[in-house]
Amino acid sequence: MMVCEYKPGLEGIPAAQSSISYVDGQKGILEYRGIRIEELAAKSTFLETAYLLIWGELPSKEELQAFEEEVRFHRRIKYRIRDMMKCFPESGHPMDALQASAAALGLFYSLRDLHNPAYIRDSVVRLIATIPTMVAAFQLMRKGNDPVKPRDDLDYSANFLYMLNEKEPDALAAKIFDICLILHVEHTMNASTFSARVTASTLTDPYAVVASAVGTLGGPLHGGANEEVIQMLEEIGSVENVRPYVEERLQNKQKLMGFGHRVYKVKDPRAIILQDLAEQLFDKFGGDKYYDIAQEMERVVEEKLGHKGIYPNVDFYSGLVYRKMGIPTDLFTPIFAIARVAGWLAHWKEQLAENRIFRPTQVYNGKHEAPYTPLEQR
Repeated sequence: MMVCEYKPGLEGIPAAQSSISYVDGQKGILEYRGIRIEELAAKSTFLETAYLLIWGELPSKEELQAFEEEVRFHRRIKYRIRDMMKCFPESGHPMDALQASAAALGLFYSLRDLHNPAYIRDSVVRLIATIPTMVAAFQLMRKGNDPVKPRDDLDYSANFLYMLNEKEPDALAAKIFDICLILHVEHTMNASTFSARVTASTLTDPYAVVASAVGTLGGPLHGGANEEVIQMLEEIGSVENVRPYVEERLQNKQKLMGFGHRVYKVKDPRAIILQDLAEQLFDKFGGDKYYDIAQEMERVVEEKLGHKGIYPNVDFYSGLVYRKMGIPTDLFTPIFAIARVAGWLAHWKEQLAENRIFRPTQVYNGKHEAPYTPLEQR
């Protein structure tokens, strides 16, 4: 009998061939379709980057304009979905609300015409357009307010911030938020992307694909880590408490949220960009004492763990950026999902091109030929 080598978490085992993104964890390189993340963050927009990932090439001016107009046209959600969301408990986590809403969206567009390019494009546009609307709607409805309708004169990121806060955002804040979406849109075969591809391989609809990925993203070891970073910084409370906090956590073999990565053994290139974005916000709108704590924590952790390749990841500074924008902590991960949905859809589209349903094996470590004990003898 063939014996399979067991790798917990499938670590290091290729699960697909992909041309969507590339990571070199030793050198701190992240590329989307071969373009460095630093260049896209400086020059692109979220929707242009989404187009690049999903269709493989940067769009022409006309292609980008058409894509932007389609997304703008589909921002509104069905009133039945809105009514359903009003029934969600106010205490529910926004990620759970988003997962349920994304799945419900599939009820209205249940046709699975997966070989039709028009169906593929319509699904991509509808999901990218409506996910932000659903996140903003739940945030207002859980406070007892009606959701704010999208504004067609605002671009993608500015419109989301407007729907969230009921006021037009500052131009710098909207630009920085758009860059944050670029940084979070895609990252090779992470847990939620793997979940998306496994679900896609069954040839179900893309709404189920996104719903399954949202559920995976919500865990504290994946997208939920940025929420826990803020909670950690609040718990530390001051710069003076950083070193004893870190030393105690290390002594007790506990995780430091926002540090370390399965792939990166240097500082995450996205964390470098996010730190700069945070400083831009602080320069314009005032500082944040938790940023001083974060900087000190980065210094102490590098001193203690840098030799092990443990540095800040994307979650460490992203929460500070969103916090400065006045975004509630439990919306950090749904915002991650707003960005990552484009990456999931790129993998969905790539999976369909050469699909084979995922069916991994296992290493069985249970009993053999165990007897059945009758109920009256147990």
